[in-house]
Parts: sequence; structure tokens; C-alpha cells
Amino acid sequence: MGPLVAIIGKEIKDYFVSPIAYIVIAVFLMVTGWLFFTTFFLFNQADMRNFFNLLPMTFSFVIPAVTMRLFSEERAAGSLEVLLTLPVRFSDVVMGKFLSAVLFVAALLLPTVTYPIVIAFLGDLDWGPVMGGFAGALLLGAAFSAIGLFASALTTNQVIAFILGALICFCLTVLDKMLFFLPDSWLGAVAYLAADPHFGNIAKGVIDSRDILYFFSVMFIALYAATLVMQDQK
Repeated sequence: MGPLVAIIGKEIKDYFVSPIAYIVIAVFLMVTGWLFFTTFFLFNQADMRNFFNLLPMTFSFVIPAVTMRLFSEERAAGSLEVLLTLPVRFSDVVMGKFLSAVLFVAALLLPTVTYPIVIAFLGDLDWGPVMGGFAGALLLGAAFSAIGLFASALTTNQVIAFILGALICFCLTVLDKMLFFLPDSWLGAVAYLAADPHFGNIAKGVIDSRDILYFFSVMFIALYAATLVMQDQK
């Protein structure tokens, strides 16, 4: 666990010594706060439904911006080769960077906990869907972080890593909206690949093992693919 903890600590430090982390957090809070509260007062409903409805699309672009540097920056600077000469496993490097990104996503979501608190003062808030929504947001953020990490492992260019990660996350987010283009025999399998319905179920407070399995499967596949890419580049 020593190397893993050291890598997590290094990545978290790198996040917060850079102004990029604070810019991403500020932009995320401004965008989600403005979009949520404008519709909140418009519909006059004491719930977080609109916030969680906006989250998958927002995460599709915010999280790749957070993860784009994880491998690309080190490969471009040549420091990744130094890291890999140390007595650490590929899995330690990948998991350390992944867990640091998940912790950053948690830090990103933490200020939004104030939203339901404010709403609770204004109306009768059902806390069940709120708790489910934040749990689903963390799972969604972790899955997109794994995808962003994989995209970052493919290239030394951070912009390309961002575009690749955002494209994959965006496609998973809107995949269920594109089903009418597909033949009926494909609908079940393709619908299961879409991230938005799985997140939507959890955000409603419905805990289904299929939704949990989906997010952990996405994480595993993306992290395993990133590990294979790193092994090939050694």
C-alpha cells in the first residue's frame, strides 16, 4: 500500500498546487449552480432532480479536463519513465492516479451539498433521492475518471487526451438518446451501455445491482486498458 498511497498523495498535491484545479471547481460550481437554481425557482419544486439531470452532461466535459494531464503530462515531460523505474507496479501507478482523480471528483461535489441544505429550508425535501443522487454522482465521476485516465495514457498531448476522454464520456451519456437509429435487435445491449439511465436510476433512490455493476465494469475495463497501454509503452 506504500507506493499506492505515495502516488495518490503526489497526484492530489499536483492538483491543488495548480490553478487549474481551482478554475475547474469554480467553473463547475458556477455552471451547475446557475443552471440549477434558475430552473429551481422556475418550477418551484423542492428537489434536486434538475441538478442531477444536468450532471452527466457536465461531467462529460469537466472530468476529462481533470484527468487529461495524469499520464500525458508525465509522458511529455519524461518523468513517467523515471516513475516506472521505481519499485512500483503498473497497477499501483494506474490505481494511484485513478483514486486521486476520484478524490478530486469528491472534492468537486462537496460544495454542492449546500444545495439540498438550502432547499430543505425552502420546502419539504425528500433526502432519499438526494443521497442516492450523490452516490450515483460519485460512481459516475469514478467511471468517467477511469475513461479519462485511459485517454490520457494514449497520448502525450493533453488537448488530444481531453478530446478523446470527452468524446467517449459524451457518447456514453447520450447513447440512450440515439436508440431510434438502431435495429430492434441491438436496442437492449446498446441501451445497457448508456451511462445516463444507470445514473438516473440511482439518482431516483433506486439501488439496482445492475446499475452498480455497470459503473464498476466501466471502471475495470478502462483501468485495465490503461494498464495494458502503459505496459506496451515501457
